[in-house]
Amino acid sequence: MSFRCKIKDSKRIVVKVGTSTLTYENGSINLTRIEKLARILSDVMNSGKEVVLVTSGAIGVGVSKLKLKEKPKTIREKQAVAAVGQCELMHIYSKFFGEYSHTVGQVLLTRDVVEDDHIRENVCNTFETLMENKIIPIVNENDTVSIDEIENIVRFGDNDNLSAIVAKLVKADLLIILSDIDGFYDSDPRKNPHSKLIREIKEITPELEECCGGAGSNLGTGG
Repeated sequence: MSFRCKIKDSKRIVVKVGTSTLTYENGSINLTRIEKLARILSDVMNSGKEVVLVTSGAIGVGVSKLKLKEKPKTIREKQAVAAVGQCELMHIYSKFFGEYSHTVGQVLLTRDVVEDDHIRENVCNTFETLMENKIIPIVNENDTVSIDEIENIVRFGDNDNLSAIVAKLVKADLLIILSDIDGFYDSDPRKNPHSKLIREIKEITPELEECCGGAGSNLGTGG
């Protein structure tokens, strides 16, 4: 089945967008790209589908908003910058989705959603209520209180993992991960012009894991 057919046949879709997609290489916010994302997802919603957006970028947008010269290094600095960036990020999403007559709702998650059945049930109910009311849930890990995402230690680790967890929570038909790389390659295509695109992965092998690279930008985690 082609990718277009999968989208057509999917009723509920989770889309994950990374920091490198939301910002320019110099760290500034890419408003043009965010507006385009809002327009496309609004059109998908208008076709009768349900959309959940998992977004990175709180720290990256915070760095841009505060006009910092580099990404903060300590946990307390990262969490403070994330607090500023998350507010700005939601303001931008609300503005652009609002231009297409769609309302967004913020959902910040921590690892408790994986570990605690009661919390998980409440989160699932929140997602369902938002989507029943045609509101687009915009999800991020709560960087202000969680060090897992910031330090890349355990649990979510990065928002690629978070998006997979969200897809399972909402029983999504399809998970789409947007990236600055157009697929999974056997080596970094930015460094190796002869790298090959692997279009379908049926099993995670040690060989495939060795092909995984790091962050696509200085502001992301490289999920």
